[in-house]
Amino acid sequence: MLAAVALVPPIRLAVARYAVPQGSPDRTGCDRCAAPIGLDRPLPALGPAARCPACRTRLGAPPGVVELALVAAVAVLPLTGGSLAARAAVAWWLAFAVPSALVDAAVHRLPDRLTWPAAAGAWALLGLAALTGAGPTPWLRATAAGLALAACFAATTLLLGRRGFGLGDAKLALGVGALLGWYGWPVVVTGLVLSSALSALVGLALLAARRVRWSSHLPFGPFLIAATAATLVLATP
Repeated sequence: MLAAVALVPPIRLAVARYAVPQGSPDRTGCDRCAAPIGLDRPLPALGPAARCPACRTRLGAPPGVVELALVAAVAVLPLTGGSLAARAAVAWWLAFAVPSALVDAAVHRLPDRLTWPAAAGAWALLGLAALTGAGPTPWLRATAAGLALAACFAATTLLLGRRGFGLGDAKLALGVGALLGWYGWPVVVTGLVLSSALSALVGLALLAARRVRWSSHLPFGPFLIAATAATLVLATP
């Protein structure tokens, strides 16, 4: 829990910095008064208040959202199976997945500065788990699952354009596939089915509430991240 509390400012900074439209420069300060934001002065901009220290404009994720997401992430860790190194891979991935989900929900993009480190760190820690007792088989399966899932997501972009998954989703899928693939191919399938079902249910609920239209495009990253965490809890030994 102490580690989660310590992660609040950097995660809030990541959300504030990267939640900008595609092609725009990263945010370095308040949009209204240009007051700089950073870890050297985390409060109140990077605390639960999420307010600019100069003009009090809200910055980044809404108050309480990051904190609740981190509580959920911390709750996932003791419920997952595997060795200490395998759980460290999950913890590393979640630290990047939380801001990724919030950025994608806000501006429909998954920044490379979050998706690449998430995948690389999880893959390396799973390799450590393989070296310290699990053996090469689950790590090779995790590698194949990550590459296969990313390739499938990228293929939809090439074939369907904007109606398919984005390349950001494909990069996110590298880490997702590796984590789920470590525990077996059925776990990969479970995660994909659960993410699709969750996306469909939320989409139908938003349609019923007239918050979106049939032509609207929902970001898939938050559903993939939530379903991956749930699958790691429900489907791993």
